[in-house]
Amino acid sequence: MHLCPITSAVHAKHERRKEARPGELLSAALTLFVKKGFAATRVEEVAKLAGVSKGTLFLYFASKEELFKAVVRQNISGRFAVWNDEFDSFEGSTADMLRHCMTSWWERIGSTQASGITKLMMSEACNFPELAAFYENEVIQPGNELIARVLKRGVDRGEFRPLDLKYGVYMVLAPMMFLATWKHSLGVCTGSLPLIPEEYIAAQVETLLYGLSLHPPRVPEIISPSVNKPNI
Repeated sequence: MHLCPITSAVHAKHERRKEARPGELLSAALTLFVKKGFAATRVEEVAKLAGVSKGTLFLYFASKEELFKAVVRQNISGRFAVWNDEFDSFEGSTADMLRHCMTSWWERIGSTQASGITKLMMSEACNFPELAAFYENEVIQPGNELIARVLKRGVDRGEFRPLDLKYGVYMVLAPMMFLATWKHSLGVCTGSLPLIPEEYIAAQVETLLYGLSLHPPRVPEIISPSVNKPNI
């Protein structure tokens, strides 16, 4: 039996819509998780924002927890393979590599809604130990290992001074976590802290590199102008 052209077009549109549903649900979930937090977000709200029924949502995601995990994988942890490949083929200095690491984080995650997941986990992780363990395994550990790779490369190549990589990782993470938290808190509701993210990251990178470098550039000495003292 052959379908008429109109029926075929409707069927094709329905199939395209069906294929798009997981992405639409993940986009809606990310928006609500960042805006309201994990505990306060209801699956009914996610389904409504995505334009589907609650039952349809459960066809794709078994629970709110599984929905959250899928959001994290799509927006954050799924990017680590690409970043590792980029660093495997990176040919520049380790200083340039660290710059790329922090600026690309801002461009791909920090400047997007996904950076709100960092603030969400900081505030709600203790209430949801299973999600905290998931986030530790899929985001924190791979992220720390990636940064440690960058720092170790600098040490092995004689570009960075020897350092405890564990704490070196935290030094790199701290400004990025501050920026993510600021973006989704004070950065939204007040203009009292003028901060341009790109300039902030550039300043932090240069400060880090000064401390990490085996031979940091010499800071010009500031000589105070002489003061003519009266002869007594």
